[in-house]
Amino acid sequence: MTALKSDFLRTLTERGFIHQVSDLEGLDEKAASGRLTAYVGVDLTASSLHIGHLVPIMMLHWLQKTGHRPITLMGGGTTRVGDPSGRDETRRILPIEQIEANKNSILRVYDKFIDYTDERAILVDNAEWLTKLNYIEMLRDIGRHFSVNRMMSFDSVKLRLDREQELSFIEFNYMILQAYDFVELSRRYDCVLQMGGSDQWGNIINGIDLGRRMGTPQLYALTCPLLTTASGAKMGKTAAGAVWLNDDMLSAYDYWQYWRNTEDADVERFLKLFTTLPLDEIARLAALGGSEINEAKKRLATEATALVHGRDKAEAAEETARKTFEEGTLAGDLPSFELAGLSEGVGLLNAFVQAGLVPSTSEARRQIASGGLRVNDVAVSDPKAVLSKGDVTADGVIKLSLGKKKHVLARPV
Repeated sequence: MTALKSDFLRTLTERGFIHQVSDLEGLDEKAASGRLTAYVGVDLTASSLHIGHLVPIMMLHWLQKTGHRPITLMGGGTTRVGDPSGRDETRRILPIEQIEANKNSILRVYDKFIDYTDERAILVDNAEWLTKLNYIEMLRDIGRHFSVNRMMSFDSVKLRLDREQELSFIEFNYMILQAYDFVELSRRYDCVLQMGGSDQWGNIINGIDLGRRMGTPQLYALTCPLLTTASGAKMGKTAAGAVWLNDDMLSAYDYWQYWRNTEDADVERFLKLFTTLPLDEIARLAALGGSEINEAKKRLATEATALVHGRDKAEAAEETARKTFEEGTLAGDLPSFELAGLSEGVGLLNAFVQAGLVPSTSEARRQIASGGLRVNDVAVSDPKAVLSKGDVTADGVIKLSLGKKKHVLARPV
């Protein structure tokens, strides 16, 4: 491959962000010759993003850092339809009030990665134009450019049909709306690039093709790999559920612990993707061998947590972990929750679910069978066990643990 001219694409390449580009040479030339505008879209199906969204967010971050203008597109319109990609059933249609609440909550994360002051970046909601489309005009002006034969070949449609799962007409239209977003952003903001996960490649190419047919300037696509760990596990899932970015859904400590538990083989890759550390410092950390690799993991955890939760909370999480694991003391700022009913006794399985350490009582039973659950550092063997006031320690709490590294304090009320 010839040497890249633009700082933007050189940075993404060096840090491992690029999976596919529709026209690498053309995009590189455009990025090197002046400021370009690019966007990433996100539907508002939950009140928080999770770490599966982090790679596209980091791509927008580096876009801005290298002198270009990012657009964060909120899917207030497309969320009302539902993206069928990767699903065997129709997404639940959310009330408009819930979509708005989710948008406001999600914005708290974007503000930490992107500077919106003085129009250095653009924040826009596709409800602004999608909700104003007239159905007949949409069919005539936009729908006529789409081939049903080709739409049927897309994975989001084909996989659902192959599995004999129902695909609603409203979902079938999703790819048309997403493609039209690209055209609209090109017209309004001179946006020439859409970025996203590799599962969005077909949808992004749809937008480029629609733009060509509707007379926009040349548009480009760039996707990042869908990440798995070195052992093949999907990124962002734990026994207790998704790794959320909002601190009201996952504490800074638990977020820090997620990164601290990174597999050895993933440390260098994740330092490049999920921190802003210079590449020479990453190379130094990646070269650490033996038990020293744990120092690299702690640095990864602290730097990644600082981006999402702030430096103070990241360093506090690191200190809590140090006290808990290296000194063996009970750090008072471990995650905690209020546990009621100890006078009558609380089922141990339910207590671990309330703590967020496991998603269900059945998972708690499986963890007990493998020796994974502990109360006050003592392994649990009886799934019918009950917590009572007698389990409260001198510190006034009950320590619940999943494995060696996940701890939550139950505070009696």
